[in-house]
Amino acid sequence: MWIGITRKTQIVPPAIFPLRFKMQVNSVVMCKKGHDMKIEHLAIWARDIEKLREFYVKYFGLKPNDKYSNQNNGFSSYFLSFKSGARLEIMQMSSVKGSGRDPVKQYLGFAHLAISVGSKEKVDLLTSMMETDGYNVLDGPRTTGDGYYESIVLDPENNRIEITV
Repeated sequence: MWIGITRKTQIVPPAIFPLRFKMQVNSVVMCKKGHDMKIEHLAIWARDIEKLREFYVKYFGLKPNDKYSNQNNGFSSYFLSFKSGARLEIMQMSSVKGSGRDPVKQYLGFAHLAISVGSKEKVDLLTSMMETDGYNVLDGPRTTGDGYYESIVLDPENNRIEITV
C-alpha cells in the first residue's frame, strides 16, 4: 500500500488522492508504507564550531568531515558522523544570533540530543570526564522513571546532551 504525503505533511489515503491533484502538487512524495525512515542529520547553530567539533570528537568519537566554508555569506560547517551513519551538522554564521535562553530551563521546541554509549559504566565514565573537564552536568547519572540510565550534560554551546545506555 502506498501513501501520499503533501507539503503540509497530511497523510492522504490513495483512494481519495486524485491523480490531477497529485500532478498539481509538485511536493508530493510517495512512500511505501513501512519503508524504513531514519534521521539523516541534526543541525546546530554555534558560536564556535571548532570547540564544538572537538567536544563531540573527544567524548563521543564522532568523525568530522573537512570544514566547509562559504566566504560570500560567512557560513562554515562540519558534518560529524556516528558509526551508525547518523550525522550531526554544526554550523556557524556571524548573522545568526544567540537565543538568549537560559540553558538550565526547559522551553518548547528542541529539547536535547540523546547519545547512546552502550553501558552504564560508559555513561558514568563520560559524565565524570566531562564534569572534571569543566562541563555543566545538569542531572545524573541516574535511572529515570521510565527506565533510562542517563546523565544530562551541556555541550560547549549549552545544548542539552543526554548520555544514555
